[in-house]
Amino acid sequence: MKKLALLSAVALSIVACKNDAKEEAKPVQETTENVVEVIQKPEVKLYTFDGGHIKVNNLNLFAQGDTYKGETIDLANAFYVIKHPKGNLLWDAGLPENLVGQEPYTSPDKAFTVTRKDSIVNQLNKIDLKPSDVNYIAFSHLHFDHTGPANHFADATWLVQQPEYEFSQGEEIKSNGFYSVDAIAKLNKVQQLHGDHDVFGDGTVIIKSMPGHTPGHQVLFLNLTNNGPILLSGDLYHFGKNRTGKIVPQFNHDIPETEKSIAKFEDFAKQNNAKVYIQHEVTDFAKMPKAPKYMN
Repeated sequence: MKKLALLSAVALSIVACKNDAKEEAKPVQETTENVVEVIQKPEVKLYTFDGGHIKVNNLNLFAQGDTYKGETIDLANAFYVIKHPKGNLLWDAGLPENLVGQEPYTSPDKAFTVTRKDSIVNQLNKIDLKPSDVNYIAFSHLHFDHTGPANHFADATWLVQQPEYEFSQGEEIKSNGFYSVDAIAKLNKVQQLHGDHDVFGDGTVIIKSMPGHTPGHQVLFLNLTNNGPILLSGDLYHFGKNRTGKIVPQFNHDIPETEKSIAKFEDFAKQNNAKVYIQHEVTDFAKMPKAPKYMN
């Protein structure tokens, strides 16, 4: 009987140990099952530069009818560098560099007076960037105040909407004073776009097609880690009153198409809760930190 009691006690002890082991193992199993992989968003930096100054002496050009008759305005002329772990994008380039060190230049029709203080190479030095370090160049459109020193970036891939590129190769552009064909003559590495384009493939830097101002006008959407969603307007708007009143300049390539792009732009901005920066608006330009400072 004593032997039988001893065997029973040993058996019960073994079962109890097994049960204890099972109870101790459960939390380890649950912890393993609850591990979630955290995917870190790539750091994107937006640098803002001064591409010159525009004095509009006849603001009524930026409307239809007599909306701005007799008015003038000062416009900023920003350009930007977007640094991404996969490469660098130059967005717009500012006024022609032959203005640097010169007196302000007024167009023959007296409509505009333009100046530029510094070259693009000098300004990129502020962020330790050389023209050869720029992987992509894209313009909101090809007007002369956005393409001035573009030929410095012949090694970069030019991201351009197909209608804009086709227009740049045609005859009509040569007789239009808003363009300078020579400014883009050395850009031979061309990637033609057919609508919206995710530059780095991760949703942080997206070129969006917004035609009308020119045949292939486009804007830039950035999804920054700390500053959130941002839209750079190109010339969809030139100043705050343009946007408030949804007023289209009389010199736009296609006014009805511009109006469609405005509706599309505003809907996208609302859906994404994006902060809009009007590139020519002086107050918007003043809000943005200037290189070497940046937004991220």
